[in-house]
Amino acid sequence: MGRPAIVLLSGGLDSTTVLAIAKEQGYDPYALSFRYGQRHSIELEAAKRVVADQGARGHIIVDLDLTVFGASALTDDSIAVPKHDTVEEAESSSVPITYVPARNTIFLSYALAYAEVVGATDIFTGVTAVDYSGYPDCRPEYIEAYEQMANLATRAGIEGERALKLHSPLIALSKAGIVREGLRLGVDYSLTSSCYDPDEQGRACGHCDTCLMRLKGFAEAGAVDPVQYRDV
Repeated sequence: MGRPAIVLLSGGLDSTTVLAIAKEQGYDPYALSFRYGQRHSIELEAAKRVVADQGARGHIIVDLDLTVFGASALTDDSIAVPKHDTVEEAESSSVPITYVPARNTIFLSYALAYAEVVGATDIFTGVTAVDYSGYPDCRPEYIEAYEQMANLATRAGIEGERALKLHSPLIALSKAGIVREGLRLGVDYSLTSSCYDPDEQGRACGHCDTCLMRLKGFAEAGAVDPVQYRDV
């Protein structure tokens, strides 16, 4: 049995791949997911399927309400999820309306607390700075700064024998690279859900930013995305 590690698991392509990477590296993962008022909460069912398939020491789903702040198409039903015909249209130099303010900081703070409780000094996150939506909390400098803060803010960081390490193994990979890595590890991507605006049956829309980038990744990897799309 390996060292314990916290793995942030949304149920999407990236975090599912990261869970497989953590296991391959010999860690004993504790999966952590969030029900934060996201319109695509169906991803949590995917997270449960992924844990059942890959295995984990534990899986906690934390309930918190980011709809009280809104300001994101993912947490405010009055804001439509942007749709595009091509991935090029989805790529933008500005931060998109699907950005949830401070979401990764909030999630990592919960992971930090969980890590202290289970005696873990390693946290895995699926952030990527290539083929992504331009979220500010997915950049390498953010991850580095958070790791420094975490080692100043916790008892484990001050008294522990090992410094806390924040792992972001996908941060420099394209979506195609992520898909290839996951397929190498035997990840079953049919269990995952990435769409920001799925229908009641769970079928992906095929036109939101994350759908287009996911489809691009599978195409460039020479593979077929096994999830159902309603308009592709």
